[in-house]
Amino acid sequence: MRYKLIVLLSAFIFLFGITQAQVKRYEANKQYSWITYKITHPLHEVEATSNNCLCLINADVKDKEVKQVLFMVAVTSFSSGNSNRDSHAMEVVNSLAYPDAKFLSTSVTQTGDSLKVIGNLTFHGVTKQISFMAFMQWTEYNLTVTGNFSISLTEFKIKRPSLFMVPVEDQLRFTFKQFFNL
Repeated sequence: MRYKLIVLLSAFIFLFGITQAQVKRYEANKQYSWITYKITHPLHEVEATSNNCLCLINADVKDKEVKQVLFMVAVTSFSSGNSNRDSHAMEVVNSLAYPDAKFLSTSVTQTGDSLKVIGNLTFHGVTKQISFMAFMQWTEYNLTVTGNFSISLTEFKIKRPSLFMVPVEDQLRFTFKQFFNL
């Protein structure tokens, strides 16, 4: 009886190890990945993009499942095509004191090719829980994840910039595409 229990326990540990071994860490290919923010003022919209972000996922390629997400981007890496506007944006978010925005998932729920991602975003020295939907496209050799989310500037203690004494909308909207070589 004791022998059977040891064999059963050993088999369980072995199978658990095989299951866990299927989950691997992948880094997004920066050449094909980006994140863009959009901020809106009644007179115009501003978009800025960064292609220099670090995105890591833990994924099970065999089962086509994303298990965890880590994302980090230097706020100074965003470009709107207007260096004066970008410099002002860096002042607004105090990029010298808070150079990076970071996200770490606490939960990833998958339904088909859709992901509901919940986690902690640290931006401008404030950490808040956010959630968003993302969509996956798997091929034999690649995974592309796209999605969008919004945050409140005031919730992250950022004073909304103004133009002609009219502040921008409180919502800072993000869209992203992350491309992974498997």
